[in-house]
Amino acid sequence: MEPGLKLHLSGFSEQNMFTGYGSGYVVVNKTRHEQSLIVLPDRIIENWEATTFEQLTAEHFDFLLSLQPEMVLFGTGATLRFPHPSLTKTLITSKIGVEVMDTNAVCRTYNILTAEGRRVAAALLI
Repeated sequence: MEPGLKLHLSGFSEQNMFTGYGSGYVVVNKTRHEQSLIVLPDRIIENWEATTFEQLTAEHFDFLLSLQPEMVLFGTGATLRFPHPSLTKTLITSKIGVEVMDTNAVCRTYNILTAEGRRVAAALLI
């Protein structure tokens, strides 16, 4: 079993931050999540309907647009996989940045960008 990583933060207690992650889970504000979710600085959407990479549709990414992020960090699980450009087209044409990473990298990047005051959405496949 892969050991999890614990992230320790200071400040920004009112914002959602990743405080750990491991194989098959992430921890946001010390609460463990084992299903796909979307994390924003001020909101958590649990049980995101996108549960596997193969099931992704444009509608999953269109929903992210309604959250009004300036950037979307898309975590593809343990393995980096790039969604077809047709799935993220609405975000791109709306001038919302989309970065694709493995889920652990999204957790680290999200914390940095959120600490800088950016409105970032972390959309994670768990």
